[in-house]
Parts: sequence; C-alpha cells; structure tokens
Amino acid sequence: MAVKLHRCPTMWLKIGAHPCWRVQKTLDEAGVEYEVVKGPLRRGQREDLEQLSGQRLYPVIEFEDGTIYRAQSKEMAERIGAGKLFEKEAPTGDQA
Repeated sequence: MAVKLHRCPTMWLKIGAHPCWRVQKTLDEAGVEYEVVKGPLRRGQREDLEQLSGQRLYPVIEFEDGTIYRAQSKEMAERIGAGKLFEKEAPTGDQA
C-alpha cells in the first residue's frame, strides 16, 4: 500500500530535528512505499494542505483511501517504526 508524504520542499535538509526528514527517514527504514508531495515552504501558502488535512503543518501522510494521518513528527516516526502506520486509530469520544 503506497502512501503520499506531504512535506516541505527542503529535501536537502537531512538532520534528525527536521520534522519532514524525521518522518521520511523512518518511512525509508521501515520499507514503506511512499510518494513525496512537496508543498510550499511558507505556512501562509499552504491552502491545499489545509484543505486536505485541516491544518497547515508538515509532515502529513495521506493513505490510498484518502484518510490523513498528522501528529507531531516524533509521534509519527514512533508509530511508523513500530510497524503501526496502517493500523486504524480507535475513535475518541470527542469526534462528531
């Protein structure tokens, strides 16, 4: 199952503290197939990302079925590294 990784365009910045690189590197290490979708660097220009995910922060993972996964990059990397990327999250009580 291929996914789309929506990330910033600074592909050359490969340090552990960079959120987009942290998630991309973990996807690589886990052997997850993905397509990189580079978006605008400036938050004010991320209207498409906001329409997709409801917010303007990177990184965002888009699954084949159109569902979106967005969390802090450290949490995303932990979930990917644990092999749980494709597990559906249990709904919380505050969803309408």
